[in-house]
Amino acid sequence: MANKKFNKSKLATSLSLILGASIVTPAQAAESQNAENVEVIEVRGIRSSLVKAMDIKRSSKGVVEAINAEDIGKFPDSNLAESLQRISGVAIDRDNGEGSRVSVRGFGPDRNLVLLNGRQMPTSTGDRSFDFANIASEMISGAEVYKTSDATIATGGIGATINIQTHRPLNSPGRTATISGKLLDDTSAEDGDITPELSGMYSETFANDTFGISIAGSYSERESGNQRAEVGTGWRTFPARVNQDWSGGNADWGGVPYENQVNRPDPSSDDIYSVPQTTIYRFEEQQRERINGQLVLQYAPTDSFTATLDVTHMSNEIDVQFNDISAWYTFAPSENVWTDGPVAAPLFYSEDYEANGIGNQDLSMAVSNSSTKAESNSIALNLQWQVNDNLNLEFDHHSSEAEETPNSPYGSSNSLSTAGFVRRAAATDFTGDLPILAVRGSSDVSKADMLVTGSFFRNEDNRAEIDQTQLRGTYELDEYGSIDFGVSLIKAEKHNRAVQVQRNDWGGVGAAGDLTNIAGDISGVQDKFDDVSGGNFEDHPDGPDGFEIVDSIINWDFEALRSFAAANYTPAELTGIVGDCGNQFCASTDYAADTDRFVEEEVTSYYIQWNYEGEIGDMPYDVHIGVRYEETEIDSTSVVPIYNGARWEGDTEIVLTGNGERESLSKSGDYDHTLPNINFNLEVTDDIIVRAAYSETIGRAAYDQLQGGTTVGTQYNRGGGSGSSGNPNLEPLESTNFDLSFEWYYSDSSYAAIGWFKKDVENWVTNGQIRDTLFNIRNPIDGPKYDAAVAAVGGDAGQQRQWILDNFGDRPEVYIQDGKLIIEGVDEDNLVEFLIDVPVNDDIENTFDGFEFAIQHVFGDTGFGFFANYTMVDAGDDYNTQVITGAPYDNTDILGDTNDDVQNGISDTANLVLFYENYGVSARLAYNWRDDYLEKVGDDTGSNPTFVEAYDQLDFNISYDTPWVEGLSVFFEGINITDEYRRKHGRNSHQVLNVTQQGARYSLGVRYNF
Repeated sequence: MANKKFNKSKLATSLSLILGASIVTPAQAAESQNAENVEVIEVRGIRSSLVKAMDIKRSSKGVVEAINAEDIGKFPDSNLAESLQRISGVAIDRDNGEGSRVSVRGFGPDRNLVLLNGRQMPTSTGDRSFDFANIASEMISGAEVYKTSDATIATGGIGATINIQTHRPLNSPGRTATISGKLLDDTSAEDGDITPELSGMYSETFANDTFGISIAGSYSERESGNQRAEVGTGWRTFPARVNQDWSGGNADWGGVPYENQVNRPDPSSDDIYSVPQTTIYRFEEQQRERINGQLVLQYAPTDSFTATLDVTHMSNEIDVQFNDISAWYTFAPSENVWTDGPVAAPLFYSEDYEANGIGNQDLSMAVSNSSTKAESNSIALNLQWQVNDNLNLEFDHHSSEAEETPNSPYGSSNSLSTAGFVRRAAATDFTGDLPILAVRGSSDVSKADMLVTGSFFRNEDNRAEIDQTQLRGTYELDEYGSIDFGVSLIKAEKHNRAVQVQRNDWGGVGAAGDLTNIAGDISGVQDKFDDVSGGNFEDHPDGPDGFEIVDSIINWDFEALRSFAAANYTPAELTGIVGDCGNQFCASTDYAADTDRFVEEEVTSYYIQWNYEGEIGDMPYDVHIGVRYEETEIDSTSVVPIYNGARWEGDTEIVLTGNGERESLSKSGDYDHTLPNINFNLEVTDDIIVRAAYSETIGRAAYDQLQGGTTVGTQYNRGGGSGSSGNPNLEPLESTNFDLSFEWYYSDSSYAAIGWFKKDVENWVTNGQIRDTLFNIRNPIDGPKYDAAVAAVGGDAGQQRQWILDNFGDRPEVYIQDGKLIIEGVDEDNLVEFLIDVPVNDDIENTFDGFEFAIQHVFGDTGFGFFANYTMVDAGDDYNTQVITGAPYDNTDILGDTNDDVQNGISDTANLVLFYENYGVSARLAYNWRDDYLEKVGDDTGSNPTFVEAYDQLDFNISYDTPWVEGLSVFFEGINITDEYRRKHGRNSHQVLNVTQQGARYSLGVRYNF
């Protein structure tokens, strides 16, 4: 980020002096030294942080927002993302109740570029979004959000470029040190302990402030949890006019007839309806250990030269355990109560297996215990040289790596399932925020009812490296302004490997009673959701009768259950990937047996920018006109498994089989862009600035979208197979940006601003789909035997399988193996069709525009103040929930709408922060709100949408500077103190997808500065 040479007004100069040396950059050092005889008034704490941020905003080249530490090692929030969300236009995604990723002006995390000290950092995920949960806020001195672009700013951020800054010792001459500790109580954990967080920073300069050293470290533990209700794999959506003669056939799997329904949409209408796949309750516990460290060495032997060496380390270990209970709907004949159209959802959905001559279905309970470790390391060298009065040069290089690897012999994720086949019928009440599951049979399943069923143990190994070299310079042209110029070389590598050990014994192994003595307590279900209300299942006049609400779960001991299953249920002959333990009840590190993807991206950039200052009448102005040219080359290599057969192993599970062979594929792509920009700033008065900006920017596709090679799911159901493929020929998003803002700095710590922005974006990456008969695999549920079974016994899969055994049991493709019926696809069957998701660029241009309002006000010397902001974003038409896209029920030709121009992640946001700071007391109450938004599309049949409902959160912190020990303060913090929960739904608010209860967390601590 090049520094701006700007003739500041008296107000701006005064503000810079108030800030002191802590934010003076090398290019500003000379200006500050010229003002050394001016009295500096020291302001600290909340007000100091706000004034620093305001001064950065006021003196910037374009529209820039900033947040700053109140003091060394003291950031406004306990999490950097949660501080960034206070900025207008910034919203965050939360993971387990903690801020993790940032959206700006409606553009999602992968459309914003995050830099650390001006450097692009590697990520261990498949996308480009930085996970802020990996970095401790105590390590950060400030962050700047560049909402407008200029040629000196790296490309990649359509919404914004965010530059995170760490401490520099020569910016704070002398000795500065802080140490803090706190105890964290996270109420979301069911049985969590109070956990510690420790941090410290030491900074000192030597030899007449020519050498400086800064050492910082942070250690934190957190025990947390969440309680979730889900409709797993989403909802299946159909036009009301189809399925009138429902027979359970393959094409109509999931549809319901018009008869025997209450208020189902009329078949003559254009209405649509959706049916759920499951109801799941999951109770998760997490333990996190995060370690951050940084060493900074600086040497400035002369006033014109400064060398800085950074070494940074971040690690984050997360252990996850969960127990869940679920009922999967088989799409047997159902009787339901529906909302009105045109987009209907069931208020009650029920399937009666007993009444339709279908055998009991399972009530499933799964257990999991997995762990991952994310680690990032970086070493960087920066050299700044003021060659002469006119020329300043800067060299910067860093080598950084990031990885996320399994941290458990049981993998980075896993699930070991058990089931009791006790459901004679099942129903879910969707009238409340929380779906209520009930069964007819036994809702209080005992261990004696349970069988071990399927399982998977998955390892994912994700690694990334970035080598970046930058050469930047500024040449002063005296009365003609100055020229910024530079070149940058970036080589980024992403390597993603995965291997999954999967058993598909979903019909169960062993005998009832085998698990009676396995460790695991039985607890309630509904009482765990004390913040979310469900429906009135038993009281609703149209609701089904005779059902018992599911209200008990067996919390299996993972290791006890896994060890017993491995000892007793390991088949004599193993097929497929067996895992490192050799019995399929553990993870594998043989990545060569599964998926291996690699992508390399090289970006070469050049820029030049002219900066000029002048006056229009008595109004100073500055203008910045630049152009940036970039060339990008992409090479992708993928090694993926291939398959040679399919086996029908369970009622709704068909499993692909292979012989271990894999296919290697290499692809490449390239593109180049010329990106102009103009920034104009006019100081109308000493207090008022008007800004106008134009720029063209790009946003690159996610790494996992660029990785070539086709992978398919190893298991599919009667809806067909699925898979995905990358596309290294994807073009980046291209955005043409316009900004106009008015800023009024009406006192030394108060301002008001209003801004308008518009972005015309094209080359959107969308999900293209192709149908393909990959591998020429024969489908055991699409051929003569299957058709004859449907004609004989109807739509129940269990009865179909038994009929095939009874009538074709003498054929080699129909047999019993380890007590399980296997039906293989043979030549007389049709080929398996796979629906392959492929990322493609579309030709639609979307216009984003909006307004940002912000005000910051300090009430004189009272200590009271506030800041507030509101951002309105408009991206055109809203998503039409009545539209179904994709075979076989596409109705876009009837409705004349495809939703192709509707974009994800767009929402309004607002913040209000009240604060008080006086007499050693510093207190803040912060409210954050984000409106509902479309998160994604493409779920299940009908390409269904996912909507995230509006969410608000209230946080606070208060600290007190003790009078008895100078430099010692105590503080108390609270996050989400009103216990808000998050909810997602589909086309209708009753179509719940996920309800996550996340709880509040509190911390009590001390901080000592010396």
